[in-house]
Amino acid sequence: MSDMYRAISDPIRRKILNMVAHQELPQLEIVRAFHISQPAIKKHLAILLEEELLLERREGKYCFYRLNVPIFQNGYEQLQHELGHILENKLTKLKQYLEEDL
Repeated sequence: MSDMYRAISDPIRRKILNMVAHQELPQLEIVRAFHISQPAIKKHLAILLEEELLLERREGKYCFYRLNVPIFQNGYEQLQHELGHILENKLTKLKQYLEEDL
């Protein structure tokens, strides 16, 4: 996995992902949902595209964005696996610590 964590760490990018989760949206509609400039939104979109979390479709001069579901699901499953591994290690260490105390 590339740096999906960087991409989803920003609240603006998370809101963009939430907006396009169920429907494809034009860039203009995404820009209107925020109180920041169009170039700033374009930078956020570029990061999401770079990490392949979004798909872009051009129609004339308009850009439309939608969630790249397979990549997003794969990243989510990998995150679950990583967190599960971390928690399993922590619980094992806690068990060992408690057993040593007895």
